Amino acid sequence: MKSSLLLILFLSVQFTFGNDMLWSKTGHRTTGEVAQQHLSRKARKAIDKLLDGQSLALVSTFGDDIKADRKYKKFSAWHYVNFPADKKYGDVEPSEYGDLITGIEKCIEIVKDKNSSKADKVFYLKFLVHLVGDLHQPMHVGRIEDKGGNDIQVQWFNRGSNLHKVWDLNMIEDYGMSYSELTESLPRLTKTQKKFIQEGTIYDWVEESQDIANELYDSVEVGEKLFYRYSYVWWGTVEKQLQKGGLRLAKILNEIYE
Repeated sequence: MKSSLLLILFLSVQFTFGNDMLWSKTGHRTTGEVAQQHLSRKARKAIDKLLDGQSLALVSTFGDDIKADRKYKKFSAWHYVNFPADKKYGDVEPSEYGDLITGIEKCIEIVKDKNSSKADKVFYLKFLVHLVGDLHQPMHVGRIEDKGGNDIQVQWFNRGSNLHKVWDLNMIEDYGMSYSELTESLPRLTKTQKKFIQEGTIYDWVEESQDIANELYDSVEVGEKLFYRYSYVWWGTVEKQLQKGGLRLAKILNEIYE
């Protein structure tokens, strides 16, 4: 009887939380795979040594994987940065708990520091891969009053959802590709196009994500029923953000190990 109850509990947990990880895994791993393909030889060698051969795609979900462990609760605020639509990142008082930008900066600082332990370098490198992916999911740079779109309720193919979840999960889940298939299907870019995408800093990139987020707020009405047309209109943006995230992550890592 005890084992049966445990099985029921396990299945219940999987049903409740399992789908919420699909975007996290597929989206983040796509960004990680794009970055892996654009590493310099020096960066690839150093990262391969640190991660014992694990790919950036494999470690890209690390930031979400550790959420269940309460000892990592202090990192929760690193996954997003919310501020008013008419403000820029530097215009508002940073959260005392940190945010997506300060998290990325801290990861870079520790990974670059020659005095950091290997354990710390591995931890913060994995987290860096994850956070750069989060930076390019526009609703992670949404507005504080609705928790980055989490409070904007909509219907996705007659299923309850919200604006944040549509972008975190629903569109990619329904597209039905593995991360390797999705990476392979991304637009082919010239060297000039890739270089243009990699220009700027994380401050430029957070403004870019905020601009997209502001468009997304105007893309739905509360309670709206979303179907194929929404994906048709916005899927190109999903692809671009995954690709940009990977290329820019590669830039950061190549600069760390130059």
